[in-house]
Amino acid sequence: MKSKIITFSIFSILLFTVNNVNSQTVNNLSLLNARPVKYLNADFDAEIEKLISQMTLEEKVGMLHGNSMFANGGVPRLGIPELKMADGPLGVREEISRDSWKPAGLDNDFATYYPASGALAATWDTQLAYLFGNSVGQEMRARDKDMLLSPAINIVRTPLGGRTYEYMTEDPFLNKKMAVELIVGLQDYDVMACVKHFAANNQETNRDFVDVQIDERTLREIYLPAFEAAVKEARAYSIMGAYNKFRGEYLCENDHMLNTVLRDEWGFKGVVVSDWAAVHSTVKSLENGLDIEMGTKKTFSEYFLADKLIAAAKAGEVSEKEIDKHVRRILHVLFQIKAMGTGVKDRLKGSLATEVHYQDAYKIASEAVVLLKNNKNALPLKLKGIQSIAVIGNNATKKNALGGFGAGVKTKREITPLEGLKNRLPASIKINYAEGYLERYEKKNKGNLGNITARGPVTIDQLDPAKLEEALEAVRNSDVAIVFAGSNRDYETEASDRKDLKLPFGQEELIKKVLEINPNTIVVMIAGAPFEMQEINKKTNALVWSWFNGSEGGNALADVLLGKVNPSGKLPWTMPEKLMDSPAHATNSFPGDKTVSYDEGILVGYRWFDTKNTSPMYPFGYGLSYTNFEFKNASSDYVTYGINDIMKIIVDVKNTGKLDGKEVVQLYSSKTDSKINRAAQELKGFKKVLVKAGETQKVIIDVPVKELAYYDVTNKKWTVEPGKYTLKIGNSSRDIKKEVMLTIR
Repeated sequence: MKSKIITFSIFSILLFTVNNVNSQTVNNLSLLNARPVKYLNADFDAEIEKLISQMTLEEKVGMLHGNSMFANGGVPRLGIPELKMADGPLGVREEISRDSWKPAGLDNDFATYYPASGALAATWDTQLAYLFGNSVGQEMRARDKDMLLSPAINIVRTPLGGRTYEYMTEDPFLNKKMAVELIVGLQDYDVMACVKHFAANNQETNRDFVDVQIDERTLREIYLPAFEAAVKEARAYSIMGAYNKFRGEYLCENDHMLNTVLRDEWGFKGVVVSDWAAVHSTVKSLENGLDIEMGTKKTFSEYFLADKLIAAAKAGEVSEKEIDKHVRRILHVLFQIKAMGTGVKDRLKGSLATEVHYQDAYKIASEAVVLLKNNKNALPLKLKGIQSIAVIGNNATKKNALGGFGAGVKTKREITPLEGLKNRLPASIKINYAEGYLERYEKKNKGNLGNITARGPVTIDQLDPAKLEEALEAVRNSDVAIVFAGSNRDYETEASDRKDLKLPFGQEELIKKVLEINPNTIVVMIAGAPFEMQEINKKTNALVWSWFNGSEGGNALADVLLGKVNPSGKLPWTMPEKLMDSPAHATNSFPGDKTVSYDEGILVGYRWFDTKNTSPMYPFGYGLSYTNFEFKNASSDYVTYGINDIMKIIVDVKNTGKLDGKEVVQLYSSKTDSKINRAAQELKGFKKVLVKAGETQKVIIDVPVKELAYYDVTNKKWTVEPGKYTLKIGNSSRDIKKEVMLTIR
C-alpha cells in the first residue's frame, strides 16, 4: 500500500506572497507544471490588430531593430513605447549613452551587485533562485526597464570558458531547476527575462563564426533542457539568439532551432532577440524566426532589419504579413508586462539598491560559499588568544562589480573580503594586510581582451620581490594567516577563454611560501571557474571557495570563516585535477577552428568523470559543513512505477554534530543494464534542508518517472526505458550514502 505522505511545492509556498497562490498537495503532477505562471494570452489581440492596421511599414520595421544601444523603436503617436533592455547577469547595468557604450554619467543608476550565476547555482537552492530573480526584477522596474538580458544558461562544457562564472553549471537538471525559478521570480515583477544564449554557445573562442556540431541526443539531453524548461515551465517572454553557427547555420537565422524546435515543438510565443551584432542577413533572419536585431558597430538604420528590410519589403522579397507577425509578438510581450495599454497604471514600481536588496544578495552569497577542505577543524576560526591576523593577497581588496569585457554593475556597496573581516572581527585583533602579488598583464596582449579569437589575457606571473617579502613579514608577525587568491573579472571575462587552469600572477608560489612559514594558513579562492591547485590542496588544512559574490560578498565570506554562517554551498561543476581530465579536452575537441565537434557526447562534466572512472580533485555537488550529517532509512513509496507516475524518494537526514546546518540531498539515477549508452549516473533531484544539531529531518524528493527518459533519435521522442533503476542518494556525485532499487513498467 502506498504510504500517505503529503508534500507541498516549495514554489507554491514562495508564490503565496507574490501571486496569492494557494499551496496544493502534489498528486501525480510535476511540481513545476502544477504551479500557475503568467504567459501570453489573447486578451490584447483585438487592440494589437488595431494598432498594426494603423502603422506604416517604416514604423513596423522600426520595432524590429535597435533604435538605441538597449532599446528598439517605439511608435509614440500610437502609444507604443520602446522596449527598454538592460544587461543583468550581476544586477542591472548602469545607464549608457543611446548611441555608444559610453556611460551616461547619471547619479541615479547605482544598483545592487548580486552574486554571479555560478554562485547562485552553488547554493543548490531554488528558493534563492526565485529571490534572485524577483529582487533584480524590482531593480529593473525602479529603472523603468522592460527586459533583463539574463539569465545565461548555457552548459559549462569546459572549465576554461570565459563566461563560466556567468553560466550556472555543467548539469542540465540543476541548470533548469535554478533557471526556471529565477525567470519566474523576475517575470512576476512585470519584467521580461531574455534567456540566453540559444543555443550551444559554450565557448568564447571563435564564437562569432564557429560552427557547432552536436549529435541530436546530446543536444536534447544536455544543451537544450534548460531552454525547454524556460519556455514550457517558466514561460519566458524572450530568448536571445547566440553568435555561433549550429550545423552550418548562424543561430539568429537558424530555421530549425528558432522555428521548428523553439516555436513549433516547445510552443514559445515570446520574442527572439539577437545577441549584439549577431545578425548576418535580412529576409532569411526574419523568416527563420528572429524578431529584434540588436547591435553595436553600425548606425541603427544600417542594421539588417532596418532600412534593408524596408527595401526588401518594397521589392517584394518579404511580405508585410511576415513583418506584421514579428511586430505582433513584440506588442504581445509589451502588453503582458503592462508596458502599454490599460495595465500601465497597475504595473509594479520597484525599488533600487535598498538595504533589503543588499540583504537578498547577502543571503545568496552566504549559501554559495563552498568549504572544500577543513583538516584539524581549522575552520571556523577560533579567536581566543588571537591578537593578529595576516590577510594576504590582491583578492582581499579586489572589486569585481565592474571589470572585464561585458556587463557589470555600478554599485555604491561592494564589501571586499578585507572589509568583511574588519566589519566582523573584534577591534582588539590587529589585521596585517599585504597585497602579496600584483595583478599584471602583458601590455602587447592587452588588446586581446575583446578579440574573440584570443585565448585569454596574457598575465605576468612573476612575483614582485618587495611585495612578496612584505607578505611573508606580515605572516611572520601574525598569529593566523589567510590568503585570498584566485581570479577576477578582468581575467575571467566574456570575449576570451582562459589559456590554461594555472593560477595567474604567481599566486601558487606565494601560497607555498606562506604555508612554509605558517602551515595552518587558510586559503580562500575567489573565482568563477576551476583552477589546477593540487599542490596547494595537499599542503593546506583549510581551503574555501568563494565567487564574484555580490555587494555583501565580503561580509558573507567573513561570517563563514568566523562560524556565524555554517557553509552549505556545493560545487555546480567538477574541479579536475588537470585540464586534460575534462571531457572536451580529453577528446581534443576544444576549441576547434571554424568547426567544433562535441565528441564527448552526453558525457559532459561529472558524467564523463564517473563513467570513465577519472578522479576529480573535487567532484560535482561537493561541499563540506562545520557539522556532520548521516543519511538513514532510504525508501520509496512504491517499488514499481508507471510512465506517468511520480516517484517519492524518502530519506532521513540526521545532524550528528553540534551546529545547526544545511545539507543538500542529491539524487542520481543509474541503469546498469540499459540497452543504450548512458552515463554512469545522472542528477534527477535535489533538496536543500536545514537540520538542527542532534535532530533528524525527513526529506522527500519527488521525481517524475519521465525525468528518467532518454532522447530516442530514431523516433524523435523522449522515451523511458522500462526495467530496473538504482536511485542513489548522497551529498555529492562521488559520495553516495544510500541506494533505492526501483522498477519502471
